[in-house]
Amino acid sequence: MSSGVLGGVGRTPLVELKQVKPALGGRLVVKLEAANPTGSMKDRMAAEVIQSAAADGRLPPGGTVVEYTSGTTGISLAFVCAALDYKLHAVYSDAFSVEKRQTMAAFGAQITDVASDQGRITEDLIRRMVAKAAEIAEQPGHWFADQLTNEDGARGYEPLGEEIWAQTSGQVSAFVQAVGTAHSIHGVTRALRRHRSGIQVVAVEPTESSVLSGGPTGSHRIEGIGVGFVPPLWDPGMVDDIEPVSSQEAQEMARRLAREEGLFAGTSTGANVVAALRVADRLGPSAIVATIAVDSGLRYLSTEPYR
Repeated sequence: MSSGVLGGVGRTPLVELKQVKPALGGRLVVKLEAANPTGSMKDRMAAEVIQSAAADGRLPPGGTVVEYTSGTTGISLAFVCAALDYKLHAVYSDAFSVEKRQTMAAFGAQITDVASDQGRITEDLIRRMVAKAAEIAEQPGHWFADQLTNEDGARGYEPLGEEIWAQTSGQVSAFVQAVGTAHSIHGVTRALRRHRSGIQVVAVEPTESSVLSGGPTGSHRIEGIGVGFVPPLWDPGMVDDIEPVSSQEAQEMARRLAREEGLFAGTSTGANVVAALRVADRLGPSAIVATIAVDSGLRYLSTEPYR
């Protein structure tokens, strides 16, 4: 029996998709991160970031964590803060789902809004959210988590890579993951490549804002990824390829996963699976390609894929 609710973070199931399959063979396996306490992989990162900041004194006892968020990270931070007797002040926007706003509030988070341009996710929006969070964090007893520059984040995902390695019996050929802060792709890659350096790693980004591929910044509709600029901690040397996926492709795949696989998730998961199918077809019938179902579709019922 785990001690406390944080003991429920991690050790999530890995399943193979049966209907949504690579055209040329191969196996596509997906980590069901909705099995974490808040229904998201971000629980892993939040626990690591807050406990590390508390341990070295950056976060004072009973202090307030401040973070800009598209909601998923905010929910996980609010959850960890509630479990460990801290507070969270989240900077949010109307560009993201109402369900995530309500969930952060349910965990006790205070929320400050930054208005979007007609619900679009853009570089300007993200930069204004970052600036607002930095301003709030100047108050006494507040600590700025600043996920884009916080190197503790990637360490929280290394156990996820270890789980993928163990659950595939070391047979995983490639790992595919969408990029927001880049923490999850970096942490998982470090863990996997400690076991085998030749594992292929493919990053996913929105076609409409393909800045990692050298394209222009733009607006898109895939919550949680594609901040519109190259993340400060992004390490291009850790990936072998970058797959752009459009908002429409991601939304269509999210709906398809729910109806054909019973896998209910958001659009970033849809983007992950679209890209993973392409990678599996390139690698051939003997490949095992792993990706992540980032969170639950329950967070997106009011948004475009399910509205």
